[in-house]
Amino acid sequence: MMKPVSIDNYKISEKVNLRSLKTLEDFNTDEDTLEDALKDTRKDLGKLQDTMYAHGKYAVLVCLQGMDTAGKDSLIREVFKDFNARGVVVHSFKVPTELERKHDYLWRHYIALPARGKFGVFNRTHYENVLVTRVHPEYILGEYLPDVNSTDDIDDEFWDRRFEQINNFEKTIAENGILIFKFFLNLSKEEQRDRLLRRLRKKEKNWKFSPGDLDERELWDKYLDCYEDILNRSSTSHGPWYAIPADSKPAARYIVASVLLQELSKYTDIKEPELDPEVMAKLSEYRERLENE
Repeated sequence: MMKPVSIDNYKISEKVNLRSLKTLEDFNTDEDTLEDALKDTRKDLGKLQDTMYAHGKYAVLVCLQGMDTAGKDSLIREVFKDFNARGVVVHSFKVPTELERKHDYLWRHYIALPARGKFGVFNRTHYENVLVTRVHPEYILGEYLPDVNSTDDIDDEFWDRRFEQINNFEKTIAENGILIFKFFLNLSKEEQRDRLLRRLRKKEKNWKFSPGDLDERELWDKYLDCYEDILNRSSTSHGPWYAIPADSKPAARYIVASVLLQELSKYTDIKEPELDPEVMAKLSEYRERLENE
């Protein structure tokens, strides 16, 4: 039997050096055991989500970030497999549309937030706005900001303001009942290379490959520096980051599911609502009416 996941091993609660964090966790067991442990955990998560839906006071926002091939899509598929379809909504944020660029950069994330009683999963998140745009500052010019006319206007003060805006965004939604979980899938460069090669070698995986993946891979260190800054500047009590070793997909999925289940189970006020006393008193009568039809 698997030992419970120790959340503190992954939660970012103090300043970290991302390069010193491990990218592989195997729990000294095999993939079959990990997959069985995930099945048990996600069943419990599914039951908890049903209760949350009936309770109707909290929503859960799950944010997933990671390098290309880190396993975000398959993690979503496997962790939330036992959820009622009405209880979870997944948003994959791509390059902003023309409509989205006519609003502030957080607008498309605001309108995608989960309703009370539901889980929302952001596959890539609002943190792309201090990640991709930081590695490629020329992208900021497409946002039509009043005070940005060239990349020379994008200085440290600009990024400081953007981090403050993101932290305030999360603080606001947390104070209004959204429980925030942010997972960084920490993949090694060697494992990414192997996964990209698999996309090229396996015909059924070819569609996932883009030449741009190799261009972005050359910027690995820049991305890693930005991720480290994100973890250190935006892991808060109401919106903590978890750095999840991602070289083993089964282990990463099990850790994420375990974090969600353990943390959400602490909310002892999440209960199914009680029936009206008058209805409760007549349950036998209602059952008898149905049985005698």
